[in-house]
Amino acid sequence: MIGLIGKKLGQTRVYDANGVAQQVTIVLAGPNRVLQRKTKETDGYDAVQLAFGDQKDHRLTKPILGHLKKWGVEVKRSDEKTPAVLTAVRRIREFRNFSLPVKPGDLIGPGIFAPGDFVDAIGITKGRGFEGVVKRHGFRGGDASHGAKGWHRRPGAIGQRLFPGTVRRGMRMPGHMGQVRRTVQNLEILQVREQDNLLLIKGSIPGANGDYVIIREAKKRPKGSTRTKATAQAAKPEAKTKTPAKTAKK
Repeated sequence: MIGLIGKKLGQTRVYDANGVAQQVTIVLAGPNRVLQRKTKETDGYDAVQLAFGDQKDHRLTKPILGHLKKWGVEVKRSDEKTPAVLTAVRRIREFRNFSLPVKPGDLIGPGIFAPGDFVDAIGITKGRGFEGVVKRHGFRGGDASHGAKGWHRRPGAIGQRLFPGTVRRGMRMPGHMGQVRRTVQNLEILQVREQDNLLLIKGSIPGANGDYVIIREAKKRPKGSTRTKATAQAAKPEAKTKTPAKTAKK
């Protein structure tokens, strides 16, 4: 399982190989710094800790600065008044069972993916504020005429009359809408622009422009799709080692 931390920049459209215009979302997906490599021997599980986004050192807490220093991120200031800008440290996320052979200090980008790969996009949806049941849950609402007064966008009775006489748990009601974590699965990568650290992904991604997102290898790939570029490369050495062993036995 591979993945990157990125930033949603906006939407546009590009032409595919067949000359058809496709709607895409532009994601700035690099550089990602490898901070820590966790193993089963040291931490009990395999994972890679990635960081993304530039940040001034005085805006980071002391525990985070100590963690960055431990894994090779140096803070150098010309003087006390000028803050040091650290590269790829603003957002830190962990990816389990990372299939690429990376080590702390490495910088990786969108080059780990290839056009045609399928990915999952994880982000925080746009906040909609306080909304009623018609917009939030799609309720029908009351009648517009025939004596209906003041019940056009109301939910109706919620107390179950005499029995049980209480509002049940999970009752759909007005409240805060949006601003929740959502995952969109099986989005196809149309273009990979390594020089600009950009991924052009077909379809929409949760969140507003400028929000941070996670782009990971698709867990449920469509039928007939191939594995990602990085996963295929990681599997090649294993196939090469097995082939000579079989020929030697013969």
